[in-house]
Amino acid sequence: MSRIAYVNGRYLRHGDASVHIEDRGYQFADGVYEVFEIWNGKIVDERQHLDRLERSLREMAIAMPVARNALKVIVREIIARNRVGDGLVYLQVTRGVAKRDHVFPPPDTPPALVVTAKNTSRVASDKLAEEGASVITVPDNRWDRVDIKTVSLLPNAIARQKAKEAGANEAWFIDADGFVTEGAATTAWIVTKEGTLVTRPDGTGILPGITRRTAAAVANKQGLTVEERKFTVEEALGAREVFMTAASTVVMPIVEIDGKPIANGRPGSIATALRAAFHDVAELS
Repeated sequence: MSRIAYVNGRYLRHGDASVHIEDRGYQFADGVYEVFEIWNGKIVDERQHLDRLERSLREMAIAMPVARNALKVIVREIIARNRVGDGLVYLQVTRGVAKRDHVFPPPDTPPALVVTAKNTSRVASDKLAEEGASVITVPDNRWDRVDIKTVSLLPNAIARQKAKEAGANEAWFIDADGFVTEGAATTAWIVTKEGTLVTRPDGTGILPGITRRTAAAVANKQGLTVEERKFTVEEALGAREVFMTAASTVVMPIVEIDGKPIANGRPGSIATALRAAFHDVAELS
């Protein structure tokens, strides 16, 4: 079955879908995006993802391309047309098409909207969770507004490529003071020897993760303490457990940083329990 994409009001075969050469997302990375997990045919935490999308658009002074309810209809249509049971929806909004100029185009320029969906393998994800992921560390060289989920992802892409070349699954960014900010596409967590979950606070060099927020809710429901503060690689290497969260990974145990094992080198019980209970707490729609 051919995949179907939504592009500016039209449902098109994936191979035929395209955007204009003067789309500002293409020329200036002038756009934002969201990624939703699809689990058993349900959209995970859709409300929160759409809230974050609207915030990103406000911060970028880009209008919503369609009404929120209309966008929800489009997302569901794309899921249905692509027959996605377990997978991901990618949604991108740019400032639209205009003559190339660094200055923003006229306010009545319509934003451009692209939505795609694909199936992913739950088996492969669960296998990685059973074995545990590995990460490398790289200097954080991104712009300051990483709280906006923009399509300007070149530093992230380079970091992930370095991770791949090192045989790792993810790269953690390290700020100028030596603290972990976040992964190239994930939120970073540690579990202290006392069993406290630690993740960097929102507003301090990270994207406000939706999966991060739900994982914290799962932890609270399980009677665990979540502390928002900065931590170093050295603290992570000495932690009881380390894990990462994202729509694409849910809760994923990390067993190695820069080639050095965490604890006994196996996924920890806390991260494993959070992963198992995640979808019981997440909003499904």
